[in-house]
Amino acid sequence: MKLSMNPYQDILNKQRAFFKTGVTREKKFRRRALDLLLKAIVKYEKEIEAALWQDLRKSPFEVLATEVGFSKKEIKELAKNLNRWTAPEYVGVPLLISGPGSGKIVTEPLGTSLIIGPWNYPFQLVIAPLAGAIAAGNTVVLKPSEVSSATEQVINKMISEYFEEEYIAVVVGGVQVSQDLLALPWDHIFFTGSTAVGKVVMKAAAEHLSAVTLELGGKSPTVVDASANIKLAAKRIAWGKFLNAGQTCIAPDYILVEKKVKSELISELNHWIGVFFGNDAALSADYGRIVSDRHFDRLSRMLSDKERSAINPEDKFIPPTLLELETPEHPSMEEEIFGPILPILTVDNVDEALAFIQERPKPLALYVFTSKNRKRFERETTSGGLFINDVILHVGNPELPFGGVGPSGFGSYHGKYSVDCFSHKKAVQAGVTWLDVPFRYPPYKNWVYKLLQRIF
Repeated sequence: MKLSMNPYQDILNKQRAFFKTGVTREKKFRRRALDLLLKAIVKYEKEIEAALWQDLRKSPFEVLATEVGFSKKEIKELAKNLNRWTAPEYVGVPLLISGPGSGKIVTEPLGTSLIIGPWNYPFQLVIAPLAGAIAAGNTVVLKPSEVSSATEQVINKMISEYFEEEYIAVVVGGVQVSQDLLALPWDHIFFTGSTAVGKVVMKAAAEHLSAVTLELGGKSPTVVDASANIKLAAKRIAWGKFLNAGQTCIAPDYILVEKKVKSELISELNHWIGVFFGNDAALSADYGRIVSDRHFDRLSRMLSDKERSAINPEDKFIPPTLLELETPEHPSMEEEIFGPILPILTVDNVDEALAFIQERPKPLALYVFTSKNRKRFERETTSGGLFINDVILHVGNPELPFGGVGPSGFGSYHGKYSVDCFSHKKAVQAGVTWLDVPFRYPPYKNWVYKLLQRIF
């Protein structure tokens, strides 16, 4: 019986053939492609904004700050620094070991890349890695999330208008489409999403030994100790937690607060929630909605009957909700929340907070509000990123790598790290022909052996 061909094999074949021409390696071609991507975003900006409102009820401000503006900034940074970030790095050659010669590290594209995006920032988390792949000289297949379907369609329309399929293609659809794509031998797979699906991606990549970057998530802790500026901590936590209705992979997932400042922190959190979204967040133009009925149902199961009285299934609305927990044995502490629910746990001291974090999987982000204990958290915790006295904004610093560690992912990107993510660092060493040291060849002399003992 003849087996049917993978429906996306033809796209991969076209992209492999195009990559082999060497065109994507040319710096002028990469820069033109980045300029074209920027031009496409500018043209489709209003459609992107409308799609994100339809999918997630994102305000125009959030669209600009976290989706469109972020993507445009990333593209401009890559175009501006392309030559510097892809230039060969010259290194020394140890004379007694390698002999006279020259050495360098060459940054070269991995080849054909598959980028699978999530639904929570469905534009930015597809376009930003795409820009990195372009800058590094790859061809790309994009698989936007079908959950954020309006944005998926705009991305498809935009990319199809500006790029040929042999270079950059968009594939739309659900789980089966992703499975078909993952069955193919890509040179690099870049995935953003849940830890559970990340394991599936890694398993599929292992079949072909494809390079993998996993941008996952997890439960990002927020610590507030007694030395913190409580008013400012509450203001920043409330902003970061309820941005995009809590559907952010680096949102503060739960709070560990020292007992002596717990009441003050909760009071300030409630104050700032009111300032940001008014007495009824459902009426706020700046407060989003849950992306789907399935995710709404998942979140509602974390709430008590009393708390559920404030939600609206038809509108997929869940208000900013603080949960004061006596113990971590609660549904909200079992998995990444990914919604506007903020558990608050009390600790007696910083030692207890550190022990709590150390006992759990390494998070994508760790936030610590303190004026005394910064060094302890730097030394005694591991996370994808550590942000002291603020939240979220470290993701916008192009000088910092963004990525997880362990269960929260591996590999990083943004700025120069996006180029590195989609590149191979090739070692190149050249020997000389005007000198050939004879004692490296057998039969080996005893004096050469003694010389090597002194060297090593």
